[in-house]
Amino acid sequence: MTAPEGSDLTELVNVGRSVAGHFATIGITRIAQLAGEDPVDLYERMSAAAGQRHDPCLLDTVMSAVDQAEGLPARPWWHYTPERKRLQAGQGG
Repeated sequence: MTAPEGSDLTELVNVGRSVAGHFATIGITRIAQLAGEDPVDLYERMSAAAGQRHDPCLLDTVMSAVDQAEGLPARPWWHYTPERKRLQAGQGG
């Protein structure tokens, strides 16, 4: 899976062509589209579009991408792992 032409998502830290391709499956190809989005919702939509549950580390990357789109500093995806685990524990997943 690769990023579509015209996508600027790979300018974000942690987002390569494959992750940009996952975003494209739900219609997101531009950084500006991520601002204000719920990372968990985006991850769930990506999983639904793929017909299977994606690796939870993708959610870490989505969280990082949304933060960057909202002007927060770029952090490595693994910075988000504890928060993702807390979120998933609260959702029973």
